[in-house]
Amino acid sequence: MLRGLATVSFFADDLAAAVSWYADLLGVEPYFVRPEVGPPAYVEFRIGDYQHELGIIDRRYSPHGWSDGPAGAVIFWHVDDLPAAYERLLSMGAKENEAPTAREAGFVTASVVDPFGNILGIMYNPHYLQVLSSTNEARPTGAVFGRTTDDD
Repeated sequence: MLRGLATVSFFADDLAAAVSWYADLLGVEPYFVRPEVGPPAYVEFRIGDYQHELGIIDRRYSPHGWSDGPAGAVIFWHVDDLPAAYERLLSMGAKENEAPTAREAGFVTASVVDPFGNILGIMYNPHYLQVLSSTNEARPTGAVFGRTTDDD
């Protein structure tokens, strides 16, 4: 039934600012923008080893009421260097939601609230690396959000 992550959707009051922030974080520009002419209402990035989709939607099009604070499910994105990714997010204006927390068996999680009110989870996940290595598509170590630390 559930075959994999297809799209994660975040909402923003200032879509242009959100696109700029995420393009800087991810090191790529959106590959999909709608409408094609005029101010965008939806943009989408493809990121990571499996080219997962991160969509950002103008909050006016939110299908449900919006909370005054961070809410909803937390999607955790694998990062190779959780402390570096966490510090980078904070340096870009994100606010701590959950400080880095060591879990069992080598898992480490953290989450921040982006400048647009969305919760962004990051995780060092040994299982992710096992699956990735089994597909022979391993990326270089040091990758933080699609960019290698050598890119900085």
